[in-house]
Amino acid sequence: MSYVLQHWSGNWAVLAVWAALVAAHLAGLRQCLQRHGHDRVNGVQARRLTWEAAAFQGGLLVALLALISPLGYWSGLYIWVRSLQDLLLALVAPGLIVLGAPWLVLASLRRRPADGPAADPARPAAQPDQVPGPSPRRLWATRPVAIVVAFNVVWLGWHVPPLYDLAARHSGARYLEYASYLAAGTVFWLQLIGSRPLRPVLPPVQRLVLVILTAAADGVLGMVLVFGSGLLYPAYIGASHHALSVVSDQQVAGAVLWMGVLPPLIVVAVALINNWLDAEESDELSRDLDRVMGRATAVPAVSGPGKPVWHARSGYRRPTI
Repeated sequence: MSYVLQHWSGNWAVLAVWAALVAAHLAGLRQCLQRHGHDRVNGVQARRLTWEAAAFQGGLLVALLALISPLGYWSGLYIWVRSLQDLLLALVAPGLIVLGAPWLVLASLRRRPADGPAADPARPAAQPDQVPGPSPRRLWATRPVAIVVAFNVVWLGWHVPPLYDLAARHSGARYLEYASYLAAGTVFWLQLIGSRPLRPVLPPVQRLVLVILTAAADGVLGMVLVFGSGLLYPAYIGASHHALSVVSDQQVAGAVLWMGVLPPLIVVAVALINNWLDAEESDELSRDLDRVMGRATAVPAVSGPGKPVWHARSGYRRPTI
């Protein structure tokens, strides 16, 4: 029980950033719920906003606990604990933040009160999925493959021994690692699952390939740590470790990274396969309907003189009008 109750951190900078984000999001959520209470969405949009808010706040809480809970303390002593912390900061917390879709809620704070329920009726009402400014699709989806590659470079790069030991010894490098994990993880998930109103440009099949390649890259890192017998991270040699136990710690950390990254990626892969199959069935149904409707509408209709022409789609001859 002492492992849970002791070694909590009181980092005021982390707590201040978390509190500011929570307060801004709750203020924007309150405005959105009040606005949707006056439109004709019958509570559907309000319920959706509530579920998204819960996911976003959960992501912020996971990131906070990864930094100030005993997990943050023990990550400086044991490599496998640090691997668990890395997974929370790079994959779990950003994934929940993206699912929480806070962009519309936070953007509502910049709108004037005239944009709310008491706005001028002559002005067009803002759509629920509309964000002021440039198209969000263009902002996030210009180079999705490059963004996924960048995430993997950040993820693998911080596990290179010199950088890993640097972050273990110096707090500045450690917080830079935390920030890069959160930022890279957020834009990574945006390319794969989207976040209302931001939508991935790549079709499900291509996104599935990116998920598989990401899992493979992490698998290589996990295998290097699990099956390696050499000392990679000498910064962890200390009072709680000697050289041999650091190697064992590395191997456990490799297993944590290898297996820990698979559940979220598998869930996303299954969802992408589902979307792909649904899209294929929808396209086939649309083609069948087009063929049926093409034949049904290919009835000659004479409304004036003219020469008959060949209808390229249905093969019927129809007179020109």
